[in-house]
Amino acid sequence: MTATAHSGAAALPVRQGEKRWTEAEITEIRDQLVAEATALRAEIDRAESDIASRLGDAVGDAGEDQADVGAKTFEREHELALTHNARELLAQTERAIARIEAGTYGTCESCGNAVGKARLQAFPRATLCVACKQREERR
Repeated sequence: MTATAHSGAAALPVRQGEKRWTEAEITEIRDQLVAEATALRAEIDRAESDIASRLGDAVGDAGEDQADVGAKTFEREHELALTHNARELLAQTERAIARIEAGTYGTCESCGNAVGKARLQAFPRATLCVACKQREERR
């Protein structure tokens, strides 16, 4: 079953045997996602500020012990990796919010079947049903 925009929670797909979505459940998930997106944006801003200050420190590192320079380089790369991961999570979160607003939340992007209400309650950013996700991970 494919939901259309503004069709409400009851029109969102569920797996056989699952109860239909309620407006309260979808509102709760959406609010959770919005709060996570806000926190991720703040985390990214803080991390980018830290990275910028560390990059500025790199100029002053000339003449330092190689071990110190290596440790600082490792810290910068670690911050960059964490920031990249936060950006990816933010993109997934924003995508889930957009899917809720478009009425397509809960539809597997691969096969078009229901992702599963229980799966989405555990992992609200899921875009694939269990079978498609398992198939993707085997590749």
